[in-house]
Amino acid sequence: MTVNLTKGQAISLQKNDGGTLNAVRMGLGWQAAPRRGLFGSRTREIDLDASAVLFADKQPVDVVFFRHLVSDDGSVRHTGDNLVGGAGQGGDDEAILVDLQRVPVHIDQIVFTVNSFTGQTFQEVQNAFCRLVDETNGQELARYTLAGGGAYTAQIMAKVHRAGAGWTMTALGTPANGRTFQDLMPAILPHL
Repeated sequence: MTVNLTKGQAISLQKNDGGTLNAVRMGLGWQAAPRRGLFGSRTREIDLDASAVLFADKQPVDVVFFRHLVSDDGSVRHTGDNLVGGAGQGGDDEAILVDLQRVPVHIDQIVFTVNSFTGQTFQEVQNAFCRLVDETNGQELARYTLAGGGAYTAQIMAKVHRAGAGWTMTALGTPANGRTFQDLMPAILPHL
């Protein structure tokens, strides 16, 4: 059963049977919004990029994104860059896989961001979502839908953080501006 998250809402990443999750996939999907023009409506390709920044005690120690597809320890893996999006039917355009059991103990938070590498604002994006899937059985656990676009080029979507012996996901949904995860660091830090 999927939980539709609202901004700031947190959910525990425990299985329904009380067990803990071993591997999760953070999926990102989007479509370019049609723009009305003189000759009808058309869409423009939009390159959104998903990134995962790994933190230890509020310090960034590694990042997974389209130019660094696997974390140094191998626990986090990006499936590859999608330059145009378009799944929008519930499928993922980009995905980041996290093997929670392999994440080193000193990593206490993983923050997932989305940025428009080509600089278009989220006013030009529709059907954008971030979702968390149990990678062992394909069950969608949580979904955060980006609604209402805006005049910004990035979003700090969600974070997964240690909570006792398990993990918790929090939907952040914070708008920001930047073409890369590096540009977003000042906006990420208040959420740690």
